[in-house]
Amino acid sequence: MAWRWTRRLGGTLAIVAITLLVGRAVQSQRGPALQPWHIFVPADLHADELDQLDWNGYLAAEARVFASVRSEVTDRLEEQDRTPDDRYFEGSPVYPGRFAQDWNQSYVLEPAGPPAGAVVLLHGLTDSPYSLRHVARRYRDRGWVAIGLRTPAHGTVPAALTDTAWEDWLAATRLAIREARRRVGPNAPLHLVGFSAGGAFALKYAMDAIDDPHLTRPDRLILISPMIGINAFARFAGLAALPALLPAFAKAAWLGVVPEFNPFKYNSFPVNAARQAHRLTVALQDQVQRLSRDDRLKGLAPVQTFQSTMDFTVSSRAVVTGLYAQLPANGSELVLFDLNRNTKFGPLLRGIFAAAPERMVPDAPRPWRLTVITNSADDAEVKERTVPAGETTEQVRGLGIAYPRDIYSLSHVALPFPPSDALYGSQPDPSEDFGVNLGTIAARGEVGVLVISLDSLARISWNPFFPYMIGRIDEGIAR
Repeated sequence: MAWRWTRRLGGTLAIVAITLLVGRAVQSQRGPALQPWHIFVPADLHADELDQLDWNGYLAAEARVFASVRSEVTDRLEEQDRTPDDRYFEGSPVYPGRFAQDWNQSYVLEPAGPPAGAVVLLHGLTDSPYSLRHVARRYRDRGWVAIGLRTPAHGTVPAALTDTAWEDWLAATRLAIREARRRVGPNAPLHLVGFSAGGAFALKYAMDAIDDPHLTRPDRLILISPMIGINAFARFAGLAALPALLPAFAKAAWLGVVPEFNPFKYNSFPVNAARQAHRLTVALQDQVQRLSRDDRLKGLAPVQTFQSTMDFTVSSRAVVTGLYAQLPANGSELVLFDLNRNTKFGPLLRGIFAAAPERMVPDAPRPWRLTVITNSADDAEVKERTVPAGETTEQVRGLGIAYPRDIYSLSHVALPFPPSDALYGSQPDPSEDFGVNLGTIAARGEVGVLVISLDSLARISWNPFFPYMIGRIDEGIAR
């Protein structure tokens, strides 16, 4: 009798699986067709090659990758693809090759004199070194050498993300840190700054350096919207790409096929990117747990994290449960940017977010410093509410600035960009022109007219509290 039920259950599961695969195959055929930048995969480097290279070798390989994109994509575009909203069309205002500096590529910012230290800056998934250039400039102005790394499969074409793994990104991180140490010698301080997935790379490397004495240990970690945890459904992302094994269903390898109008970030998103993000966060959290269990996290550098309580891309809660809940008393700090409690959105705001900071963090005392940037329903002025490590009494300081009335929260993508950012800012610096000012667009009109969704335009892309954040980072540079 039991074997009959087993056969029936197995048959039912098989039918369900086939139905889901067929449904996914059919669903993938909707929307726009794949373009050359979704098909051509440049020959970027993988972990075993990266571990054998120095910085100059990496830059040479990077130049070859960008040359291949030009010859295989830009120079071969069909007439219908030569449009102003296409970053791969050399006549487009958003074509990166027309700018004074292509911030898709790795860079080094040198100080005026001998460097006081070195910082390695690590961008996020689908992103480019552009995202941390403002932080890099602050370090450079303070006398540090700043190395902005382009991780493999980024800055070129979205298809590159179909043939990469998080181990490649981490190997590139090791390479950049080797170069940083070479430039400043064995005794100068070394900081790692990571945005989104780059925050995961920074933390993973720092923990690897605890396990491996041959790796240089950083002296400080600055994490901005770090990818400590993501949606649990990402673990099944690889299954969504199975129909792509058949050429007719190649689009199934993509979770989003979107026009590429952003000069420094991919808009399209392949399944493999989600799969690698999940693999990375699992490895990261496992290592945090292991080192904590073995009482070895005391060897971790102080961690300073800046995180919006509202984050649609990564899990804000995982920053606490997956990292800070395990940290010893080592001088770390978590800075949370709360939602705007002085808005007049009233019942339009979901009630679940009303007590976000309180729900996210454990009760004081904590072995790390907690700072919440917030206001109140009766006062638009933003205040810094801080509880030092090991204490229970809150210290409150007015910052003399107000939360903008038309902004109800920050977002995952907003934190590293000041209002003056030429691409993402609300008041773009006129001395730079990247072909579009995404932060100034206040779209009102009929739906279905623009090449992108209104959701993406409504998401804030700049940080009204950037001066505060960079000032706090400055304190760490001074120390």
